[in-house]
Amino acid sequence: MRLIVSFAALFLAVALVQLGSGALAPLDALSGAAVGFSTAEIGLLGSAHFVGFFVGCWLAPRLTGAVGHVRVFAAFAACGAIGALAHPLWYEPLFWAGLRVITGFALAGAYTVIESWLQARVTTRTRGRAIGAYRVVDLMAALVAQALIAALPPAEFVSYNIIAMLCCLCLLPLTLTTSEAPPPPLAPRLRPLRTFRLSPLGAAGVFIAGVTMPAFRMVGPIYGLDMGLDAGGIALFLSAAILGGAIAQIPVGMLADRYDRRWVLVWVSTAAIAVCSGVAVFGGASPATLYMGALAFGVVSFPIYSISSAHANDFAEPGETVELNASLLFIYGLGAILSPVAAAWLIETQGPASLFLFIAAAHAALAGVGVWRMAVRPAAAPDARTPYVYTPRTTFGVGRLLRRRR
Repeated sequence: MRLIVSFAALFLAVALVQLGSGALAPLDALSGAAVGFSTAEIGLLGSAHFVGFFVGCWLAPRLTGAVGHVRVFAAFAACGAIGALAHPLWYEPLFWAGLRVITGFALAGAYTVIESWLQARVTTRTRGRAIGAYRVVDLMAALVAQALIAALPPAEFVSYNIIAMLCCLCLLPLTLTTSEAPPPPLAPRLRPLRTFRLSPLGAAGVFIAGVTMPAFRMVGPIYGLDMGLDAGGIALFLSAAILGGAIAQIPVGMLADRYDRRWVLVWVSTAAIAVCSGVAVFGGASPATLYMGALAFGVVSFPIYSISSAHANDFAEPGETVELNASLLFIYGLGAILSPVAAAWLIETQGPASLFLFIAAAHAALAGVGVWRMAVRPAAAPDARTPYVYTPRTTFGVGRLLRRRR
């Protein structure tokens, strides 16, 4: 409890940032459908978010070093509030895509400041508990954010006003804290080609994770609409996937630490193929079938990034981990930028079931890469294996915060 109190300002800021950002994506999808955007145009909004997010990841450390943590956090929160509030001004897809670039940029900056501050506050004794609490707060806020969709009417000013209020509220914990701001974070170099040479399967895994989960979270609301779900049903559908991902972390982590991670990745991907194919075929049977399918989807898809990241870290030298994890997140972003547009186009042209067939095909490709890599490279030595950890896809500096140890 003492630990939670000492980090209360940071954890409250994380929760408020996640509440606002987590609700905005499905709200935009439902609002776009309500005002007549095509499914492909709604997919563009998801891709635009990740463009802004990765620009923000790149610039935020530099801006923080120039003006300080509190000032730059205030600037990012203001950008997020403006991006949310401006939505009802003009119902035009390209305008909204520009706003999603702004809000993605703001989200990346907010997480950079929070994680930099948290990194400076933790000690060797408190690191494990602090990072564990950080992950729990982030996941629980993401669950609540999906539930908010049931209460936010699409394409209404009041809905975007509530999200903008959350953006403004996240300012209070950090601007009113009496804790001294830490030194500015360093911007790690991005070397994705070197990361691919170091661990082709790790790079492929995080790319496929970027293809699958963002496609579901950004385009999933449109799938739910096409399957006849109302706003409350869509909120439950999205929340079930996040809950499934949270449930999977401990058992999958135990398997990934005990067995060859390549086999774990192949079998999890194979399970994902089965789950996605089942949802594509039987998802229309009833809402309960959809919810159970989403829960199972979260179980088999959510851990892919963390398994792949742990596998890649097995082959890195201790001093390379920060740059490696930054490059992995960059590779994830490439998939996340491309997949919402592709998934939306498939739904528009081939029907809603194509979303899960698209994700199943991505997992089939990953399973194939895993089998190929096992044929050409031995497993990492046991003493070189890094512990499996749930790795948030937040900023390029998250690897410094997690600080993997052999």
